[in-house]
This record gives sequence, structure tokens and C-alpha cells, in this order.
Amino acid sequence: VQYNAEEFAENINKKNHFVMFFAPWCTHCKRLHPTWEELADMLNYEDSRVTVAKVDCTTEPSICSQQDITGYPTLKYFSTDLLEPVKFRGTRDLPSLTNFLNEQLGSSAKTELYMMKHAEEDNEVLEKGATELSDETYASHLSTGKHFVKFYAPWCGHCQRLAPTWEDVGSTYLNSKSVKIAKIDCTINKEACKAYDIKSYPTLLWIEDGRKIDKYQGARTLDELKNYVVEMLGGAVDQVKEDEAHPPSPVISLSGETFHKGIATGFTFVKFFAPWCGHCKGLAPTWEDLGKKFASKENIIIAKVDCTVENNKELCNDQEVDGFPTLLLYKDGEKIEEYNGSRSLEDLYEFVGKHFVHDEL
Repeated sequence: VQYNAEEFAENINKKNHFVMFFAPWCTHCKRLHPTWEELADMLNYEDSRVTVAKVDCTTEPSICSQQDITGYPTLKYFSTDLLEPVKFRGTRDLPSLTNFLNEQLGSSAKTELYMMKHAEEDNEVLEKGATELSDETYASHLSTGKHFVKFYAPWCGHCQRLAPTWEDVGSTYLNSKSVKIAKIDCTINKEACKAYDIKSYPTLLWIEDGRKIDKYQGARTLDELKNYVVEMLGGAVDQVKEDEAHPPSPVISLSGETFHKGIATGFTFVKFFAPWCGHCKGLAPTWEDLGKKFASKENIIIAKVDCTVENNKELCNDQEVDGFPTLLLYKDGEKIEEYNGSRSLEDLYEFVGKHFVHDEL
């Protein structure tokens, strides 16, 4: 949703808003744009408790002057319960943005009323569907056996759409001795969600004996979820065979510990990504193909860094990664250029090749 001055004045006090104030020429704004669109897609639905919006300060200077906008992008949360907006000051990635909204929405009286209103429904669900876990019960419940767990937030639109299907999955395996279906509300059980490094909602994890084994990335239909459970319960041998059938990836995975050594010589083209990011998922097969194209070149390495891994977060901050995916080219350990072009295989190949050929000349 993009507001002009009239629309902003008309809507800002009717509902909670998270607003990006930007300028089209701003590089950081361009980087943030796909993440902001992803956040809007997640939250801008009918009956949502917050609207994700944006204001172009080059065409609506009166709003930006009124809001004291002095740099771009500036992100502000406008609550119907507060007189003054709250400025977002964290890393501009989807997990940080959703966690910020989680704090703003979760701390209000409205959320407490929501929980009270649905308490009876949740108790009924406990008997016929997924088991609701809390900070007090999750560790003991998940410590032994196999579990398929939904981590969610009540205000999340995708979570609300998944809810009835998840209860059906829970009902399907209610009496199973092989697997337990559970759910954890991250707005009130922050310890449990932090323990499993939850960055977005909903997150569906397969947990065995307290350890995270896999993250479900498929379609959220009843049939697909049930197929996944069957696969995880009986697919251990098949998985080993499948892994053996796949050759090693031509893309090098770097971490906080290996990064500087990995980029020390030659050219290294690095994709900084997050597994939950839709654009990153779309780029993944192309990035593998790019690695194959340069596999025979000793002085060119195609690499990747998962910025959601705890040990990599400082590295991603140091490299000024504020959106996913971020593609950076390094030469002999020094950052020389950020790639902002088309993410087609041909254009990515041409970008690296151009620098390599120029260097050889």
C-alpha cells in the first residue's frame, strides 16, 4: 500500500500501520524494497491487525516533513493505542521486522484480549488436534521422540490460514506412537522460539529428541503435510541414498570462521541469504548453475553465507547486508562491487566474467 498525503491522513489513525518512508533514488531503499513487499504480502489481508505501507518522500514532502524524516529509508510503527509512532532501529531483514512487529502487537492489551477470547477454543483443540506447548512445557515434551511443530504468531495471516489444516494434521496423528503434532505461540513463548531460532511465521520444524532435524518448506496443504510426516518417519534410508546420488555442490558455503580465508585470493562472488526468503529460494538453482560454470576456474569462487546462522550474523552485519539476497563480489579479500542487476544466469555470468577478463588484461 502506497499512500499520498490525503490517504495517509485518512487511514493512519484507523488501524496500526508499519510505514516505510523512502526515496526512489536511495540505494538502501531499493535493497529493502523486495523485503518490504514480502512483509506486506504476509500481513496485508482482510482483518489483519496491521497494515504495511510506504510513502515516497519525493512526491509527498509534506508528510515526511511532518514526520521529521531526515534519512532514507525510515521505518515507523503507528499504533492506534499510542500518541507517538515507534521508530524501527534494527537490521532491515524479514526476521528483525517481524520480531519488531511481534513486540509492538504482542505487548498491547488487544493481544491479551485475543488470547483470552480464544483460550476456550485452544483447549478444545488440545483434545482433538495439535498440542499447544509453552515455555514451561516445550523442553520436556520435545526432549524424547519425534515431533512436527508449528511456531506461529496469532496476528500472522499465513498462520491463520494454516491453523485449521494444522489441527487436521494433529487429529490424523492424535493417537500415533511414532510422532506428535504440536504448536507454539511465539508472541507469549519467546524462550521456546528463541531456543529453536525462529525468524518468521509460520515455521514448521521436525524435531527428534529435542534437536531440530529439518525445516518443512513445502506446500501447506493437508496432503503435502501428511506426505512429509510419512517421509520423515520412514524415509531415513532413502534419504541416505538420495544424498549419495547428489554430487558435491559447486557453491562453497562460508561462515563467520571461514569467510576471510575463503575470499583471500582471486575473485569470490558471495550470496548472502536467508533460507526463508522467497527471492533467495528463487535464486538458489541459478546460483548452483553459476557455480558449475566457474567450477574449472581456479581464481573464481562462487560462495554463499546463511545470515540466519548465529555465528554468521556478525559477519553479515560487518558486510552491511541489510536485505536478502545480497550479492557481493570480492577480489583478494576486498569487496569491490555489489551486484544489483538481473538475477538470470547469463547476466550473473557476464558480471563475474567482465571483472575477471578485465583483471587478466
